[in-house]
Amino acid sequence: MKSLLKKIISRGLEYLARACATLAVISLMAIVAVIVTSVFMRKFANSPLHITEEVVGLLLSVALFLGLPLVTLRGKHVNVSMLTRATQGTVKISLQVAGLLIGASFFIWLIWDAIPWFDFAFKRNLKTETTRILLYPWMALMPFSLSITGAIFIARLFGVVKNSEDPEIEHTTYEKAP
Repeated sequence: MKSLLKKIISRGLEYLARACATLAVISLMAIVAVIVTSVFMRKFANSPLHITEEVVGLLLSVALFLGLPLVTLRGKHVNVSMLTRATQGTVKISLQVAGLLIGASFFIWLIWDAIPWFDFAFKRNLKTETTRILLYPWMALMPFSLSITGAIFIARLFGVVKNSEDPEIEHTTYEKAP
C-alpha cells in the first residue's frame, strides 16, 4: 500500500511538472512569435507592436516559473556537488538531507511571500502600464509552480521521488563529455 501511494505521488508530481514544462515551452514559442511579429511590423509597417515589451516580460516570467518543477524533478538545475562528491556514508547523506531541507524551506518561504503579492494585485485589479493586461492571472502561476517545486523537494526528502544522485537517473556532467 505504501509503495502504491509513493508511486501515485511520484507520477502525479511528474505529470504536473511535465504539464508545467509544456506550458513553459508554449510560452517561449509565444515570445518568439511576438518578437517576430514586432520586427516585421517595424520593418514593413514602420510601427512596432506596442505590446511587445510587456507581453514578452510576462511570458518570460511564466516560462521561468513553469519550467522550474521539471528541472527540479530531474535534478538538472545548477548545483554544487563538491562536498557531496568528496564525502561518503552518513556525512554525504546528511549533506543531501540538509540540501533538501534548505530547498524545501526556500520554496515554502517564496510561496509565503508570493501569496500576499498575488492577493494585493487581485484585490486592486492591477494591470500593466501600457497594455492594461491584468496581472493577477500571471502572478497566480508563481505560487502554483513554486508549490509543485516545493512538493518535489519534500517528496525527494521522504524518498517518494528518487534523488538525482541515484544511479537509475541519467546524469549529465562535464566529466562525462568527450
